[in-house]
Amino acid sequence: MSEEPKPMSSLWPLVPSRATTWLLELCGDGLTGFMPPAMPDAVWVLNAMYEHEQGPVDVSYHEHSQACLADGSAQPHVVEGVDLAVSITTGGGLGRARHPGPGWRRLLWTELARRTGDLIVPDGLMPSYRCFPSAKKEGSWPLGAVPPTEGSLDRETWNQLIAILTQYSPAGPDTRCLAYYNPLTLGAADFDNLHVRAGRLGDAEILYDQSEADFSPSDLWADDRSWVLCTDYDLWGTKIAGSPALVNALLNDSEIEAIRLPWAH
Repeated sequence: MSEEPKPMSSLWPLVPSRATTWLLELCGDGLTGFMPPAMPDAVWVLNAMYEHEQGPVDVSYHEHSQACLADGSAQPHVVEGVDLAVSITTGGGLGRARHPGPGWRRLLWTELARRTGDLIVPDGLMPSYRCFPSAKKEGSWPLGAVPPTEGSLDRETWNQLIAILTQYSPAGPDTRCLAYYNPLTLGAADFDNLHVRAGRLGDAEILYDQSEADFSPSDLWADDRSWVLCTDYDLWGTKIAGSPALVNALLNDSEIEAIRLPWAH
């Protein structure tokens, strides 16, 4: 592992794993993230997805991948003797993400739901790859779309979420916070010594770019436990548990897409 950048070690030093004990007692196992109950309220912030300005195309990621293998412009990806070409190329990713750049626009979940007739999140489920079956062709997204990634907030949503949390935190940017990265975000190398850092909310931007993980934190919480967020490794959204005022601010923000899920409150 490369040497840790000095800003990280000074602004967000490592702290003992016991800082997560209360979350373990409250939420249970945190292998993919400690998912909190409402405290007393809760909301889900949805990871961003994008669509090319020319709109969706008929060709899916999987069809494109198979065509590239057939004409020799791509080579089979074999991992431990398994040819991944036989699996479906969904188009989805894992970890950090950001706006793809010129020619692309954000596609809201609500817009895609209206277009396809699918529910934003099917009843009883959480935001994940199981959403929007009608938008996909045999499980694969169209090339003109960039679906949400699993396990991490996108850059733009992270920045805006931190800004709102700062407004609704006891000491604003000086609010002491703790950040937990689950073992899967760190290469599944250590399941016994949980990776926790402590720092100021005003310095949270560096957590997104830290060297150890290609993910936003699995959990971030105020030291006074007035709010907690969890970005589960397997999901396309982040649950924020906190005050009704915080939840309403997230629901009404123009840059964040948030939704209540009564079955996952």
